Parts: sequence; structure tokens; C-alpha cells
Amino acid sequence: MGKTSVNSRLNLPGRVAWFTMEVPGFLTLLYIMTTLPAQHGITDLPWQNKVLASLFVMHYIYRAVFFPFLQPSMSPIHVAVWSNAIAFQLINGTAIGCWLAAYGPTTQAEWDAQGFSVARFAIGLIVFYVGLTGNYFSDEELREIRRSELRRQEKLREQGKTVDKHYEVPQNGLFKYMLFPHYFMEWVEWAGYWIAGGLGFAPARCFLLNEICAMLPRAVSGGRWYKEKFGEEKIKGKYVIIPGVY
Repeated sequence: MGKTSVNSRLNLPGRVAWFTMEVPGFLTLLYIMTTLPAQHGITDLPWQNKVLASLFVMHYIYRAVFFPFLQPSMSPIHVAVWSNAIAFQLINGTAIGCWLAAYGPTTQAEWDAQGFSVARFAIGLIVFYVGLTGNYFSDEELREIRRSELRRQEKLREQGKTVDKHYEVPQNGLFKYMLFPHYFMEWVEWAGYWIAGGLGFAPARCFLLNEICAMLPRAVSGGRWYKEKFGEEKIKGKYVIIPGVY
């Protein structure tokens, strides 16, 4: 069991649960992008809409499809968490998909009327990719820790010794400076997404706020766990999730 998991008969296998709860978001967006424009007489969407849709799908191809199967191990996920995640993905995919497909700017003139600039879009893309890259490499550092732990446990089994769960404080990459860089970099990623779409991209703004509201309490709780588990000295100098702030 992971440090945030609970023992329950309602737990689902981690990989299957993760995959099935994350996939509905981008599938919903793809469905809306291919069906809704025609219902509104839209024959072709501007390139901005297509790029933003592609970025959303790209993120979730990694997060939903590759991520659970790259993990060396995954703890069970409670059915309540699983069902709430599916509901969020459906709502979020619908909101962003509808804005991109028909209810946001659907012509270049409408984009221009919202103050579109290539420079702002480019800045948004850069921020998005910085967040995506940082998120991936932070995930990979956590995966390497799990791989090392599995190797340690296997060695102990071969020696006939008792195998206990072992935790450690990640030290490489952005983990040198904070405890939850994978959370923070995901915020950066979706902030870039909102910047690219502009202030009027309300579904992206709501998505970012939802990410912060969902992850910040987990980071606060996780920060307390690290402090209790390893002591103040072991995590001294590390921020919990926001560099220079907390």
C-alpha cells in the first residue's frame, strides 16, 4: 500500500483504475471536436483551436495511457476516488472541448477580437512545454526510486529476510528544491495552456484552479508526512510545492 492508500474491499487495481479514470477526458474532447463543429455549421477551425486540442490530448496520452504502465508499481485506488476522477474528466473534457469546438473563437477574426497575438501564444506554448517536461522528469525520478526499492526488496527475499516498506526523500532534479515538483510543474503546464488560449479561455482557467485546489491540500498533507517520517533536518531547505513561497 502507498502512503496515501487505504485498505478497503472497494479498492481497484492501481493501473487499471488509473487508466480508466484518466482516459475519458481526452476521448470526450476528441469526440466533441469531431462532432460539434458540424452541428454549428463550422467547416474548419482555426489553427489555434487545433493546437490547443492537440496539447490537451498529448498531455493525457502520457498521463492516462503511458503513465500507469511506466510505473514500476501502483497502489490500489478506492472506487470513490476512481468515480470522482471520471466525473471530473468528463466535465473538464466537455468544457474545454466545447469551447474549442464551437463556443469559443472559431474564426481568425474572433481570435483577433479577443486580443490574440502570436507572441502570447508562443509564450504559452513555451510555458506549457516547460511544465510538461519538468512534470515528466519529476515522475521519472519517483519511478527510479520505486525501481530501486523493488530491487532492494527482491534482494532481501532472495536472502530469506523480512521485506519492509522503505521510503526515502527524493533528491535529484527539482526535488533538490521542493518536495512536490511534479505537482508544481503540472500547474506550470496548465498555466501555459491558459496563457496560450488567452484570458477568455475560461475552461482552461477553471482547470488550472481545480488542479491547484486538488493538489495543494495533498502537498500540505504530504509535507507534514515527510516531516514526521524523516524529521526537519532531512527536508531542511526544501519548499513543499511553491518555490520561494511554501
